Amino acid sequence: MSRTTFFEVEVLDAKTREQLCFLDKVEPFSTIGEIKNLFHKSYPQWYPARQALKLDPKGKPLRDDEILQNLPVGTTATVYFRDLGPQLGWTMVFLAEYLGPLLTYLLFYFRVPYIYSHKYTFTSSSHPAVTVACACHTLHYVKRLIETIFVHRFSHGTMPLRTIIKNCAYYWGFSAWLAYYINHPLYTPPSYGDLQVHYALFIFVVCELGNFSIHLNLNSIKGDGSRSRRFPIPTKNPFTWLFFFVSCPNYTYEVGAWVSFSVMTQCLPVALYTLLGFIQMTIWAKGKHRTYSREFKDYPSLRMAIIPLIL
Repeated sequence: MSRTTFFEVEVLDAKTREQLCFLDKVEPFSTIGEIKNLFHKSYPQWYPARQALKLDPKGKPLRDDEILQNLPVGTTATVYFRDLGPQLGWTMVFLAEYLGPLLTYLLFYFRVPYIYSHKYTFTSSSHPAVTVACACHTLHYVKRLIETIFVHRFSHGTMPLRTIIKNCAYYWGFSAWLAYYINHPLYTPPSYGDLQVHYALFIFVVCELGNFSIHLNLNSIKGDGSRSRRFPIPTKNPFTWLFFFVSCPNYTYEVGAWVSFSVMTQCLPVALYTLLGFIQMTIWAKGKHRTYSREFKDYPSLRMAIIPLIL
C-alpha cells in the first residue's frame, strides 16, 4: 500500500520576501484555491479573492483551479503572495457601472434644478429626437441590468475596488456629459429631422436585439453542463449568424448601437464616447479571437475579431 506524499508550502511576501505562513501536510491534489483558504485562516483580513499567489514574485498569478502537484515545484513549494486590495463580485460591479448612467441621464432629461437655467427646471424638450434618445439610452442600460441579473454567468472572480471606482467614473461621467448636451434647452436636432432619427432608431433596436441574442447564446454554452470548452457557433436565431464572420458579435452589435445613437442625436460627445468604446472593445475582441484561434484547431478561418472581413 503506497503512502501519500504530503507537500509543504511556504508563503512569502512578494515585496519583502518575508515569510508569512508555512503550511505543512498539504495534500498533493490540493488546488491553489484551497491553499488560499488555508492561508486565509492565518490571515483573516486577506480573503481568497484578495490573494494573488505566484511561483515568481514578478510572474503571473496562479489560477485557483491549478493543482499543487502539477506545478513545477518539489515537495516543498514556495509561493509569493500579493494583496490585490478590496474586491467586489462581478454582479455588483456591473450593477454599479450600469445603474449610475441610467439614473444620471434621467436627471438631465427631466432637467432637475441646478443643471440648467432656473427657468428650464422640470421642463421638457420640444424636439422628438430628445425623447427618442432618452428612451433608447434607458432601454440600453435596463437591458444591461437585466442581463447582469438573469443572463450573464459569472465565475467567482472579482474586481478590485479601485478599478470599480475608475470604471464608474468613466461610465457615469460620460453619461452625464452626453445627457447635458442632448437635453440642453439649446440643443439642435439632427440635420435631416425625423427621417434621420427613425432610421437610426431602427438600427439601434436591431443592434440591441442582436447584442441580447448573442449574450443568450454565450450563456447557453456556459450553462449546458459540458466540462469541455467549445467556441460559440450560429444558431437558428438570425441575430447569431454574425458568428459566421466575427468572434465577438456582441461587441459588433454594441458598437453598432452606439453608432446609431450618435447619428440619432448628432452629438459630438456621443461620437467620441462611441470611438473610445470601439477602441476598447476591439482590444477585447482581438484578445478573445487570438484565444479561440490558439485553443481550437478547427476554428473558422473566415472569422475576424469584431468587423466582418476587416478587423
